[in-house]
Amino acid sequence: MFRLLFYSPRIASNTGNAIRTAAVTGCELHLVEPMGFDLSEPKLRRAGLDYHDLASVTVHASLPEAWDALSPARVFAFSTHASTVFTDVGYQAGDVLMFGPEPTGLDAATLADDHITQRVRIPMLPGRRSLNLANAAAVAVYEAWRQHGFVGAV
Repeated sequence: MFRLLFYSPRIASNTGNAIRTAAVTGCELHLVEPMGFDLSEPKLRRAGLDYHDLASVTVHASLPEAWDALSPARVFAFSTHASTVFTDVGYQAGDVLMFGPEPTGLDAATLADDHITQRVRIPMLPGRRSLNLANAAAVAVYEAWRQHGFVGAV
């Protein structure tokens, strides 16, 4: 399956929703510290409902630690500044779908990381800053899974 990576997430409810997405799709969720909340926060628990035990969630102390655990997987960094549309990618099992913190997204230094295979974007109307992190992650995971025929789904 695919791997969803949140680099330094700031909003507990977005991460809770991503836990739910991971549980219902079978993707792995990787969280890279520092985070703007504690994993025991009520907002995170509420957003994830009772799916926490059904999701694969790994916390990494740093981005280098995450790369050590995830390499040599392909990494697609989602950014509003990318030119390639995310649906133009042929996703492979094990690919990492990387998202940055709310509300800034991935910074230029992180986007220049050698581990990133390609930067991609989700189309939006002009003049909008970004799509909600949890929603963007769900859109991305479902596109990758769709390309594989929703393997394992009912």
